[in-house]
Amino acid sequence: MINNLCKQAYETAKEKGWHDAPIETGTSLALIHSEVSEALEADRKGNQENFKEELADICIRVFNLCGSRGIDLENEILTKMEKNKDRSYKHGGKAY
Repeated sequence: MINNLCKQAYETAKEKGWHDAPIETGTSLALIHSEVSEALEADRKGNQENFKEELADICIRVFNLCGSRGIDLENEILTKMEKNKDRSYKHGGKAY
């Protein structure tokens, strides 16, 4: 399911001209970050509808990146979730 969404996000972006030229990794990550910032602002303003939309935009940007690189995101998520199960309570000694 997730890999299908990655493929769809990539194909849509490609059809709309967003892959006419190669996209640097830094640019892709900055675009994801911009969506995270927009979600933060929506939440700060109490705009839950926009907050939800921005969360979707974050996923779409990540899916597009994975789709463009042939990354099996579904497998990566499942593998990481299993790894997280073995981590200690609040691992890393960080406050958050």
